[in-house]
Amino acid sequence: MDFKTWINEKIKNVEVYLSSATGAKDNPQALIYEAMNYSLLSGGKRLRPVLLLAAYELFRNDEDTALPFACAMEMIHTYSLIHDDLPAMDNDDYRRGRLSNHKKFGEAAAILAGDGLLNKAFETGLKAAINGGTDYEKALRALYEIAKSSGSEGMIGGQVVDMFGHEKISSLEDLKYMYSLKTGAIIKSSVAAGAMLGGANDEQVAAIEEFAEKIGLAFQIEDDILDVTGTLEKLGKATGSDAANHKTTYLTYVSVEEARRQAEILTDEATKRLDIFGEKAFYLKELARYLTSRDH
Repeated sequence: MDFKTWINEKIKNVEVYLSSATGAKDNPQALIYEAMNYSLLSGGKRLRPVLLLAAYELFRNDEDTALPFACAMEMIHTYSLIHDDLPAMDNDDYRRGRLSNHKKFGEAAAILAGDGLLNKAFETGLKAAINGGTDYEKALRALYEIAKSSGSEGMIGGQVVDMFGHEKISSLEDLKYMYSLKTGAIIKSSVAAGAMLGGANDEQVAAIEEFAEKIGLAFQIEDDILDVTGTLEKLGKATGSDAANHKTTYLTYVSVEEARRQAEILTDEATKRLDIFGEKAFYLKELARYLTSRDH
């Protein structure tokens, strides 16, 4: 199967699962389901769940076992986007080509929708483990990685540094640290959780994590480039916000051309780390290249 067919199949499977995961309810809190689904089902590339499925496929072929965990990653990612768009954060009016959650439902509902998706993510993973879809130990190990990556030593910690720690970002290495938390941690846990669910040993998990660390940084560099070179029509969100908000980015320290060169080097180094898996790593390697060359 060629890569395009493979990734489209994975995205379709994720979409089908997500569409039934947070269905509308006929109860007094029905608004929360509407707000959650508004963002969760608004499209997107579904990169994090596909990364988890690709890592899982290095070891096993029964995708249905990993699918709840993959979709949990998308719920966490979507919650973070809802909160990132809030006026107290990045104050963005558009996401994926339409109004941000808070512009559609109001700030209070958007905050609660994000909270709901975060909780739904762990409800989904735990339910899969309880129902016997996967081994308890593997499921708990994967969920621990996911929880850690989205918390204060991961995505939330990175957001704090991004918002409040600019005086502490005085070098490219400082910036890379922030990116490793804000963006890289959840990408890393996606592939690590997939590998753990598949039964990877410690050496294999270490290789996967090193791959993800490099891809996570390359992915964020690409984001910084797109904020300068992209358009609302192509990206589905406003561009130029980093400069408008006086944010330190990779382009604070290097040119667009140099940033692209470094992203390419990181991607090459990452894919080489997967050589230990042989031909089984084909889709994961192609996915890495897809992630870091999204729309130059």
